[in-house]
Amino acid sequence: MTDEPVQPLGPIVSSGHLASGALPSLSEFEFGLTMLNHAFHRWMVRCMAAAGVPDLSPFDVLVLHNVNHRAKPKRLADICLVLNVEDTHLVNYSLKKLEKLKLIKGGKAGKEKIVTVTPAGQQACERYKAVREGLLVPSVLGTGIDPRKLSAFAAELRSLSGHYDQAARAAASL
Repeated sequence: MTDEPVQPLGPIVSSGHLASGALPSLSEFEFGLTMLNHAFHRWMVRCMAAAGVPDLSPFDVLVLHNVNHRAKPKRLADICLVLNVEDTHLVNYSLKKLEKLKLIKGGKAGKEKIVTVTPAGQQACERYKAVREGLLVPSVLGTGIDPRKLSAFAAELRSLSGHYDQAARAAASL
């Protein structure tokens, strides 16, 4: 047995050809983000099921939380803007599903459709929060991560989203 340190094999990526360019760490970041995204989606679905509302997609859970946010009526366009969703049909489909489950209700503000959370939807969000506080928060706190660093990382992610949006616009014009 040797005491020599194990040498890293290189960045951990899913597509080596993308890591061979000028910024290999970007491919490593993208793979990590992909893994996180899938884990986060699984978490949202399982957490909401544990909260008593099974059969929602991750997107449905996001939309429900957004409609519940600050207990104010939301317009379709506002939900799309906040969630950075280009296809309004995706949000509209989710709203219809949530309305059918009586978690939100539709209304009108002038000619515009608005949605608000129902008491059942608000209770589902509160139960989700309780499950999150009981299962996820303690394990994340157990890592010793500084909450300020987590917040700074979130700001970095939001900033990077702008670069990806701009690159997507540029790619669409090719």
